Amino acid sequence: MTTSFTIPSVETERLILRAPHADDLPRMTAFFATPRSHMVGGPKDALGSWDSLVKRLGHWALNGYGLWHLTEKASGAFVGWAGMICAPGWDEPELGWTVMEEAEGKGLAHEAALAARTYAARHQGLNGVMSYIAHANDRSRALAERLGATYEREGELLGKSCQVWRPPVVGDI
Repeated sequence: MTTSFTIPSVETERLILRAPHADDLPRMTAFFATPRSHMVGGPKDALGSWDSLVKRLGHWALNGYGLWHLTEKASGAFVGWAGMICAPGWDEPELGWTVMEEAEGKGLAHEAALAARTYAARHQGLNGVMSYIAHANDRSRALAERLGATYEREGELLGKSCQVWRPPVVGDI
């Protein structure tokens, strides 16, 4: 049996949302070595970062959607990831986002999350999905609010308490 799948690219004004690839591993490993990564499953060592990278590709293969890696057009740098996640332990598909520290505060996470949300609603049948946000992650909560999301309830993901936020449905699909 042969398995093949395509990960679409999505362009915004400043970003290219693209397939994860092996060249991203050093930056992922550096990110997952920092305390900042604890909001998204870290910290992880090099092998844990590799597992995260290959799981992203598998997610696309099995679900037909997943996380895009973000390339900043101006610099060509890999600056984070955004997209849809649904794995064992998730209540339903989630819109998630992460940017590297040097990309924070530039509106790139908002731009990527908005593009991922719109693409998922229009092309993947995922409209009005939720976002899990750690209680201590004020920046993600502010981004969720900027995306028009509202607090829905307390939740739990992989044994950790969190908040569930719900962005509005994308219209004109």
